[in-house]
Amino acid sequence: MLSITKLLIISRIIGFAMPHSSEEAGITEADVEEYEYGQYTKLKKGYLKVKISNSLYRCPFCYGNRKRDYRFKELLEHASGVGRSRSRILREKAQHLALEKYMNRHLVVKDRSEPATKPASKSNYSEVYDHGKDQLFVHPWVGIVANIKTIIKDGKYIGESGSKLRDELRNKGFNVLKAQPLWNYEGHSGYAVVEFDKDWAGFKDAIMFEKSFEVDHHGKKDYYSAKNRGDKPYGWVARDDDYASKSLVGFHLRKIGDLKTVSGKEAEEQRKTTKLVIKLTDTLETNKVRLEEMQRKCSETSTSLDIVMREKDDMVKSFNECIGKMQQKDRDYSKKIFSEHERARLQLDAQEKELKKREKQLQHQQAQNETEKREVHHARRMFEMLNSEQKKADEDVLRLAEDQRKQKEKLDRQIIELQKKLDTKQALELEIERMRGALQVMKHMGEDEDTEVKKKIESIQKDLKEKEEEYEETEELNQALIIKERKINDELQDARKVLISSLREGSARSTIGVKIMGALDHKPFCSVMNRKFPGEEADVKAAELCSLWDDYLRDPSWHPFKIIVDNKGNTKEIINAEDEKLKILKEEYGEEVYDAVTVALSEMNEYNPSGRYTVPELWNFRENRKAALKEGVAHILRIWKGHKRKRN
Repeated sequence: MLSITKLLIISRIIGFAMPHSSEEAGITEADVEEYEYGQYTKLKKGYLKVKISNSLYRCPFCYGNRKRDYRFKELLEHASGVGRSRSRILREKAQHLALEKYMNRHLVVKDRSEPATKPASKSNYSEVYDHGKDQLFVHPWVGIVANIKTIIKDGKYIGESGSKLRDELRNKGFNVLKAQPLWNYEGHSGYAVVEFDKDWAGFKDAIMFEKSFEVDHHGKKDYYSAKNRGDKPYGWVARDDDYASKSLVGFHLRKIGDLKTVSGKEAEEQRKTTKLVIKLTDTLETNKVRLEEMQRKCSETSTSLDIVMREKDDMVKSFNECIGKMQQKDRDYSKKIFSEHERARLQLDAQEKELKKREKQLQHQQAQNETEKREVHHARRMFEMLNSEQKKADEDVLRLAEDQRKQKEKLDRQIIELQKKLDTKQALELEIERMRGALQVMKHMGEDEDTEVKKKIESIQKDLKEKEEEYEETEELNQALIIKERKINDELQDARKVLISSLREGSARSTIGVKIMGALDHKPFCSVMNRKFPGEEADVKAAELCSLWDDYLRDPSWHPFKIIVDNKGNTKEIINAEDEKLKILKEEYGEEVYDAVTVALSEMNEYNPSGRYTVPELWNFRENRKAALKEGVAHILRIWKGHKRKRN
């Protein structure tokens, strides 16, 4: 709602006065007399100032662009006219009637005897009529100074300057605009023309100028009748005879002005005043209509603003209630989580104690088993050594040779099989390990220095060395391939990043594009809220709910997942449908919003589980899967070819 201060500023712009307080904003017929008396009391006690100088008065109730400063009778006529006007409002009429009563009762008599139709003082008007209303004066008002003292210098007459004469007259109290000496071919003529203001104040100054010279017997009559004029100047107001003379003075007067009578000047001023009053009256009526229209618009605006503020208060209240409920749910949920956490901690402490106890038992049993194992192993070795000493060397050689042949055949079959399944490095490693084992057996069996066995050992060592050399070559080749593979993989990853950056600015309808993994889909939230709330309120509610769950998704402390083991024994992390927040979401907003949140959770857990922020990914929207790099490149090429055809 617009304040009183703003309305006051508007009223001053269009020329209307506003009340001084809320009590003066509007009064009825029954209150007029009481209100008038209150304003009269303020004037009488001096709270409202009327007289501002000896000759000027001010209306304390008119503001804006209106005329406020008057002579006494002008202000009296103004107060009487407004107070009895039919077009003015009751408040203004009461104010000006109080002003009229105050002026008639409390201002001095000499003030009230002042004429009200001309902006001149009493003495001014008496002087004007003493000189005759029908005399012709030069207008603008002009005074003539004659018999100015001159001297001859270089064959020319010279005298005092116009500025000096002007300052002298001003020092005597005359408001002189300009003093101009008149010159001819001989120099200074001894005459000067003094110019006054065009208004009645200027006329008063001109008459007083003439009177000052007449008092000293240096007026116009004295100038023309004197036989010996002496050194003192003479002065008078220029009239029609001066204007019509063929002298240097007459020529100058005809050049700067024309002739007017006092009554003619009065009539001209009266016409201007009447025209101005008519214009101001029209403006006043127009502004009054504008003010009423503005007041109507202000009222309508105020009503609309009240409605909007009430709606806003209702929305704020509803929002605060919703926030309060959500905060209470969060507090209850936090308490539940804390209690479950405390219970789980106690269970873990008990399990930890039990595990430590079992660990000690197992460590004790393991120590016993290790001792028994070493004893059994030692006994077995002793038995084997005794048994091997009883066998003949030939039988041992034949057996070992047959075992070696079988092992070699088996090894060959395994090498062929491993070459099909694994790379060369793995096959060589296996063969080398087996040959090393065979060599150890042969060395152990060759302790009796059998020549045939030693030859086989040397052959195996030679083959082993060749296999090791081949393994080293394969290892070097494999390392070179790994380095090259990593370099190519880095280049492919860089190319994929550039491709993602390029396709981010592409069309959303393309088959291949960029999908923000972990970002919430806003559509289900908007769809649900549109069914619950009308219009813009639904958009606001959807944005609030979506923002809330976006914060939940980015919170690393919230981990709504559980680990399961499949049929093959592999572990897998999935969404925990029993999570409290997800259950509340599903109950309150349905499957559609629940699916949007769980999809975003799964994507974020897959692409960035630790950081919990979204990641852009190259995506095949038609098949709803991660797009290969070659698909993205092919898509870029199609776009490029399309642009190329358009340019052609």
